[in-house]
Amino acid sequence: MKLEFFKDILIFIMICLVQVLVLNHIHLLNCAMPLLYVYFALLFPYNYPRWAVLVWCFLMGLVMDVFSNTPGVAAASMTLIGLLQPMFFGAFVQHDNQEEVKPHLRSMGFTAYFSYAAALVLIYCVVYFSLEAFHFFNWLQWLKNIGGSALLTLILIFVIESVVRKDSE
Repeated sequence: MKLEFFKDILIFIMICLVQVLVLNHIHLLNCAMPLLYVYFALLFPYNYPRWAVLVWCFLMGLVMDVFSNTPGVAAASMTLIGLLQPMFFGAFVQHDNQEEVKPHLRSMGFTAYFSYAAALVLIYCVVYFSLEAFHFFNWLQWLKNIGGSALLTLILIFVIESVVRKDSE
């Protein structure tokens, strides 16, 4: 258990560093921003304590808020994703082997993992950009931000999953 805790801390720090030092400076076409830190919320297995998922997700959001100057937006959005993650994971994995399966592309299969990741990333982007804008005055830009950021984030997640998959084989 202690090894898993240190592994989680290492993944947390690596994702924070990549997001803050590199990805926060990327804005494609003024509407797409990679939000890789959402990937951290996708990594928790079904039997992980729910309170711990909420705490980890809140801390990730809080760190992103501090370094991205978005007061409370990422923390609220990540906490919601932490709350929804076990339910979505349970919905996309067969009920007989939920306890053994870890949420990765190689263990869940492409269709189930894509559905799981896409649903949570899309919910995150909707909540994040809704809270950031706090109004729907320019709804077309809001939709572009949601669509572009969700697509870019999903591409990054699948690139990471493919690299991890090749390293583990």
